[in-house]
Amino acid sequence: MESYDVIVIGSGPGGYVAAIRCAQLGLKTACVEKDPNLGGTCLNVGCIPSKALLHSTETYYNLLKQGPDLGIDAKSTFNFPQMMKRKETIVKGFNQGIAGLLQKNKITHIQGLASFTSPTTISVSGKEYTARHFIIATGSEPTPLPFLPFNEKTILSSTGALSLPQAPKKMLVIGAGIIGVELGSVYSRLGTEVKFIEFLDRICPTLDPTLSKALQKILENQGLTFQLSSKVTAANGKSITYTNPDGKEATESADVILVSIGRRPYTQDLALDKAQIQTDEKGRIPINSRLQTSQSHIYAIGDVVDGPMLAHKASEEGVLAAEIISGLHPHLEYMTIPSVVYTHPEVAAVGLTEPEAKALNLPLKIGQFPFKANSRARATNEDEGFIKLIAHAEKNTILGVHILGAHAGELIAEAALAIQKRATTLDIIHTSHAHPTLSEALKEAALDAEKRAIHK
Repeated sequence: MESYDVIVIGSGPGGYVAAIRCAQLGLKTACVEKDPNLGGTCLNVGCIPSKALLHSTETYYNLLKQGPDLGIDAKSTFNFPQMMKRKETIVKGFNQGIAGLLQKNKITHIQGLASFTSPTTISVSGKEYTARHFIIATGSEPTPLPFLPFNEKTILSSTGALSLPQAPKKMLVIGAGIIGVELGSVYSRLGTEVKFIEFLDRICPTLDPTLSKALQKILENQGLTFQLSSKVTAANGKSITYTNPDGKEATESADVILVSIGRRPYTQDLALDKAQIQTDEKGRIPINSRLQTSQSHIYAIGDVVDGPMLAHKASEEGVLAAEIISGLHPHLEYMTIPSVVYTHPEVAAVGLTEPEAKALNLPLKIGQFPFKANSRARATNEDEGFIKLIAHAEKNTILGVHILGAHAGELIAEAALAIQKRATTLDIIHTSHAHPTLSEALKEAALDAEKRAIHK
């Protein structure tokens, strides 16, 4: 029986990063992956392929809509098979890259489905392995509706939506969360009629309400439609029945139906009972502040534990687990983990939303600055949206930053660092921001919080 210091189960952004950090710290490490390709959901059927398609379709859409104004006479056609081919090429390149990283760090790659046979042993393809420590990083999978199972041809999860043979004429999306609006945007830009059926009264409900409402308006202007406060109750083939806000039933049909109501932890094949580990009512693995399960030598990270299902959260927790196992004393500030919606324009947020801050009875001051008043945004035709900055009214410390605008996912890093370092509005104000850049809008939002905005 092969023995290791650490066995990491899962090779997604939590698993492979955890394995690499363990190896860097001198631990004999193995990484188990059930799928033939490394990288987990994020790389193979999630973050990376979706962003590749978002970029292709955004480039096409912008040339089509903005070309004449920019002085570009562009051919208004798209090559869908080439978009898919490019996506696959990118994914395969990163598959090979992760394999190379594991090899470089002398990490044993074990391919197969892992299941515990005891708290200290796992079985993979009939062979047993033992370790002093385990890190469970098996990620999550799309949640289906009980009456609408995935067939990945007409009833799609996010996985199927990334592999369609052609852009459909009409797509229904059940759920208007982050994954839904991103994938809906991909096909809407290619001429697909996209309609969302959302149970809640607003889209992307984890966002600050100000940004959620503004994003919905922008997406509606792009041609997407939203049926909010509505519950899907039944399905028949390519048709669904839902109750609308007044309680009346309605029926809608489409070429494809994308079910995007969330994701659930993937733990069912781990035989956790043999490791003497229980899951909660949502299938998550309970952990303590040191990422330890009820078995102190078994750690769990990423989508299988409580918290937002974000690739970069999983990576940070992977590093945290590796360093704790090595006897270090690391710390992860969860409030500084940003989230991004890769629509056009993007949405990015870090820290507290306004309702969250008010629920804590914190004295607040809020600054806001529109990209229409930002010179770089105007010059590049990317002037939709705004930055909203929330600060403590007495201490001036920054509590949250919410960005709706071009390249918001890149701009949010400065805000995350500011919250991490307990920076104040004055720290942002006194930091010179290059001109002309989109980042100047963050400085202006900080200035606005102090009632001294220059360009508003």
